[in-house]
Amino acid sequence: MTDRLPHEKGFHISWDQIHRDSRALAWRLDGKGPDAGAWRAVVAITRGGMAPAMIIARELDIRTVDTISVKSYDHQNQGAAEVLKAPDKDMMGDGTGILVIDDLVDSGKTLELVRELYPQAHFATVYAKPQGRPQVDTFITEVSQDTWIFFPWDMALQYVQPYRGKD
Repeated sequence: MTDRLPHEKGFHISWDQIHRDSRALAWRLDGKGPDAGAWRAVVAITRGGMAPAMIIARELDIRTVDTISVKSYDHQNQGAAEVLKAPDKDMMGDGTGILVIDDLVDSGKTLELVRELYPQAHFATVYAKPQGRPQVDTFITEVSQDTWIFFPWDMALQYVQPYRGKD
């Protein structure tokens, strides 16, 4: 048998699964904020953190939601992280009371950059890989470093050839 290509060790996430896992993350974060357990705001790292952040903000009844746009991937190739758009400075301060949400921490470069800007924020991801785990305060599921996660916003339903043979 031949070795698998990197994309063949895939972890496919459905819309239902990202919703369940994001709710589980919200439950884990509930009551953990610095203001009598409350959080001041949710900041989503775009684009992957937007769906989980929306679910978490709803579950925790957080009405202040903003985004930070960080580019670190060009398709499936990771490069240097750069901030394209930052959240409101007055709201953010040093990050105290702010939940920064992303879908996944991979190498940790994106979260490392954002953590430098907001060192007191709480960083939470739905999924985590071992290399990036030190940058995350809270997560739900860990996957191996060589696993590629296929999120529902990146996928379309289509026919797939059988692993062996033909139909």
